[in-house]
Amino acid sequence: MRLERTADRPKRDREATRRRLLEAARDLFAEHGYDHVPVRVIAARAEANVALVNRYFGSKAALFGEVLAGESALRRIFGDPGEPPPRPEELPRRLAEHVVRQIHGARTNPLLRILDRSMGNPEIQPIIRRHMEQALVEPLAALLDGPDARLRATAAAAILMGGGSVRRVLGLSELREADPQALTDRLTAMFTAALAP
Repeated sequence: MRLERTADRPKRDREATRRRLLEAARDLFAEHGYDHVPVRVIAARAEANVALVNRYFGSKAALFGEVLAGESALRRIFGDPGEPPPRPEELPRRLAEHVVRQIHGARTNPLLRILDRSMGNPEIQPIIRRHMEQALVEPLAALLDGPDARLRATAAAAILMGGGSVRRVLGLSELREADPQALTDRLTAMFTAALAP
């Protein structure tokens, strides 16, 4: 019995350390951006050896990719696992509700802050692109009927991602003051136009 516990312990410790590294990286990338967070700072925040970042993730960029994959609030648009996927006619409303949830959220989604603070780094742009493809464009295109599904999904993604520029330049105060239902209706119309065949 003692041998089994000893054999299990390193695995549990590895998983706990890996989780601490992911959480530390998420918080630091959200606070400072990818460029301004050295690996040693992530390790120190996680109370882990700096060499473990490369051992568990391969590189700082790969760690960034895992942080993105773990933080995607976009999954809610496509429903919970085990549920039937939304019908195409439901998608504009789901996208609009997602945007309004982000605007009126009690705290800003870490993913949005991470993207805002990290987007300009050429090393991670392919990682961000791949994340947006896998988390938004591909699942959305797969649910659309008719021609040019990928183009239409990309147009909806442009509306969704354009919110980041608005947030950075103009802030969200006016959008937060708007009636959430009226704002959802307006955004639904925009997404409906983007997704129409």
